[in-house]
Amino acid sequence: MTSKQPTNLTTSWGAPVGDNQNSITAGSRGPTLIQDVHLLEKLAHFNRERVPERVVHAKGAGAHGYFEVTNDLSAYTKASFLSEVGKRTPMFIRFSTVAGEQGSSDTVRDPRGFAVKFYTEEGNYDLVGNNTPVFFIRDAIKFPDFIHTQKRHPQTHLKNPNAVWDFWSLSPESLHQVSILMSDRGIPATLRHMHGFGSHTFKWVNVEGQAVWVKYHFKTEQGVQNLDVDLAAKIAGENPDYHTEDLFNAIDKGDFPAWRLHVQIMPVEDADTYRFDPFDVTKVWSQKDYPLIELGRMVLNRNPENYFAEVEQATFSPGSFVPGIEASPDKMLQGRLFAYGDAHRYRVGANHNSLPINRPHAEVHNYQRDGALRSDDNGGGSVYYEPNSLGGPKESPAHKIAPFEVSGEAQSVAYDHHDHYTQPGDLYRLLSEEERARLVQNIVGAMKPVESDEIKLRQIGHFYKADPEYGRRVAEGLGLTVPQGE
Repeated sequence: MTSKQPTNLTTSWGAPVGDNQNSITAGSRGPTLIQDVHLLEKLAHFNRERVPERVVHAKGAGAHGYFEVTNDLSAYTKASFLSEVGKRTPMFIRFSTVAGEQGSSDTVRDPRGFAVKFYTEEGNYDLVGNNTPVFFIRDAIKFPDFIHTQKRHPQTHLKNPNAVWDFWSLSPESLHQVSILMSDRGIPATLRHMHGFGSHTFKWVNVEGQAVWVKYHFKTEQGVQNLDVDLAAKIAGENPDYHTEDLFNAIDKGDFPAWRLHVQIMPVEDADTYRFDPFDVTKVWSQKDYPLIELGRMVLNRNPENYFAEVEQATFSPGSFVPGIEASPDKMLQGRLFAYGDAHRYRVGANHNSLPINRPHAEVHNYQRDGALRSDDNGGGSVYYEPNSLGGPKESPAHKIAPFEVSGEAQSVAYDHHDHYTQPGDLYRLLSEEERARLVQNIVGAMKPVESDEIKLRQIGHFYKADPEYGRRVAEGLGLTVPQGE
């Protein structure tokens, strides 16, 4: 049996390394010589091995797979990857927690990011949502403040429940998401056993230019399973990478997780008359009004070969649309259209979309040049401006967005609908008695460290307005009395 000829270790510029065990020194004791360029490069690169972690969604796991159309909805959208039953599109998904750092535990009570990148023939389509159909706030101007409350206190460097509940109690639109977060679904058993949602409202446009509003729902085929609070805490201490490990091992042994993607479709004109503003991401659309319609099936069947190259460097933006799918006036979505792309330009670089994990399978033709880490031919000697008369890429008028009407004065203004209590109350009343008891217990446990009774009572007032029993039980758990008139 002959041994395989070993591959030479080289520097980053391809030169063979003569000694990787000993640095070049002046004699056996040194000092070390600056001419040891291999040592200098090795240490310098090591210092730069970590890109800045994501401000939110820092801890995550990912996998490759495919999306297959199971129902023809081409009457509603001209998106090519949704054009016919049986059509498959390669995709990559990243699951994540929201508030924790890269080394934090997978089994904390937190929403889970659910970000999907479809590599379509018309470019990448990113659907960047969560495992919940709603969010804490409905205007992007509040997002930095909200995330600050989820991070560490600037003096103690500890998590700060006072900030969390102060913000929530002063932002009643958060009540729906808070109720979901504090319910059993706040701690999924695994990443495979939870639903996913686009959360926002989006616009679909068909070949005739006709538009509808849509919401996306990924329904897990594994069934929804959640973790008991005490078990989740135990796992957090013993195996903080529990969800990451579970997903990798399931795919590695051929137990490929799958989700059925459904959509709700709303006629454009209904947006003006629906009982909740359909663009308010703190609200859901009733499935009695707009039933779920199956669209396709997502299957995860391949693990990353390298975590950093594929999961850490993966960049997702809700602004990555393809023809047939467009933005809605959702204020949170409108802010995310800028914020996500800008985060990637800061964290990974201006050329992040040219990295292998993000690179579109469609050909890219534009006039963007230069920038750090440009890894292709940078456009060569081709024309580098537009318009031009030299045969460079031109715009395609057929792919302009579908027009929509706007009205009103330009000013800082909230949504017209201010009912933040009906849907959380409906959710509470849908729960079984056992689920209600656990919800209240989780809320009480999370609020006990809050030092201010004023904050506690303000938040209890929101629970009470959603359902009097809801507020009363939380108040009793905290040993407080709800003020008369709530």
